[in-house]
Amino acid sequence: MTKSLHIIGGGMAGSEAAWQAAELGVPVVLHEMRPTVGTFAHRTGNLAEMVCSNSFRSDDDENNAVGLLHWEMRTANGLIMTTADAFAVPAGGALAVDRDPFAEEVTRKLHAHPNVTIAEGEISALPGPGDGPVIIATGPLTSGALAEAIAAETGQDSLAFFDAIAPIVYFDSVDMETAWMQSRYDKGETEAEQKAYLNCPMDKAQYEAFIDALLAAEKTEFKAGETAKYFDGCLPIEVMAERGRETLRHGPMKPVGLTNSHRPEDKAYAVVQLRRDNALGTLYNIVGFQTKMKYGAQTEVFRMIPGLENARFARLGGIHRNTFINSPTLLDDQMRLKSKPHIRFAGQITGVEGYVESAAMGLIAGRLAAAELRGETLPPVPVDTAMGALMSHITGGAEAKTFQPMNVNFGLFRPVDAKGGRKGRKVRYKIYTDRAKAAWSDWLGLPAPAPAMEPAP
Repeated sequence: MTKSLHIIGGGMAGSEAAWQAAELGVPVVLHEMRPTVGTFAHRTGNLAEMVCSNSFRSDDDENNAVGLLHWEMRTANGLIMTTADAFAVPAGGALAVDRDPFAEEVTRKLHAHPNVTIAEGEISALPGPGDGPVIIATGPLTSGALAEAIAAETGQDSLAFFDAIAPIVYFDSVDMETAWMQSRYDKGETEAEQKAYLNCPMDKAQYEAFIDALLAAEKTEFKAGETAKYFDGCLPIEVMAERGRETLRHGPMKPVGLTNSHRPEDKAYAVVQLRRDNALGTLYNIVGFQTKMKYGAQTEVFRMIPGLENARFARLGGIHRNTFINSPTLLDDQMRLKSKPHIRFAGQITGVEGYVESAAMGLIAGRLAAAELRGETLPPVPVDTAMGALMSHITGGAEAKTFQPMNVNFGLFRPVDAKGGRKGRKVRYKIYTDRAKAAWSDWLGLPAPAPAMEPAP
């Protein structure tokens, strides 16, 4: 094999694409502009650095679409998932990771792989056909020069929404005489999982005062011509509060499934949860508290939360532009740019949302590009898999005129008939996941897994 696969962007998608292609024997050159060129959100030059949450969300592969995606990636020897498993921290039924060692290990593995070369420096123009096959996986923080080149080629302005980052608190600055440790509904099989979250309770007066301060706080202003298009799964808390004073209390601050261990008889009006952000348990991020408040306002408002009056922040929240393309009009069913088929796109720039979804599209793009270089033709990715459902959505299944970033969910799957209210929903999810696992295993050339047990009536 004489040609190499060039991958631009060393985030979740680019790292996964590089690993998949390299494992299939294809020489890979992975281009990453950091640390030579930094971004607003990144702190290091590591590959697969996690800049927002440290959560990969639900790990339930029988009843949850993102958990199913975890399963599919693990079954395909996914670098991101196997490394996440190695650096998991307690998070109830979710998979959360110790972000710094996770990124360091992904970086180490790719540097050590004999088929991978890491090239530092910014790529500012679209590679030509003579450069060989390329995957662009530059993510939500695509550099300005490359974004302009993509826009010039596609003949339309880049689409964009704004992504907000939640603050991180030092655990030893939390008042544990007010806060307590508990996962919602005591979810988890071990005591560590059942006590994975830090909880800070509010009574009605404290909640109302918090909402008032949140609405009045000084916010980041947008530049001329920018429009605040937020992804609903990552809304700033101020935007949620603007939608109604009770919105947060029925969202990230809902008080259900929790009992105050200090005062079991007290029923909180609202609860702020913090999730462990590293294996040592020294850092906790405030769950669902992405924000566009200015730094000074953040410290004032967040210290109104009972238990966080003396909080010290390892990182404050922020907001950044998230660039993505209108994939349904621009990409073919192999994730190739229709006007330049030697270029594939993968990750968040294609309009998928979330670490797992981004890495999954990198996994598929890496395998498709590797097969092409090896002179092979892969069968279509089965639409009944989580991978295939998500890929089909971005390559034509979505409505192009209203295209917005999307998490994986069962609404993207071919429907099945299962009636009976809540019980019917569980039966339907099991049909989805069993069907997907069989189809994905067949696509990988592996034996089909035994079906999971039927859910209890």
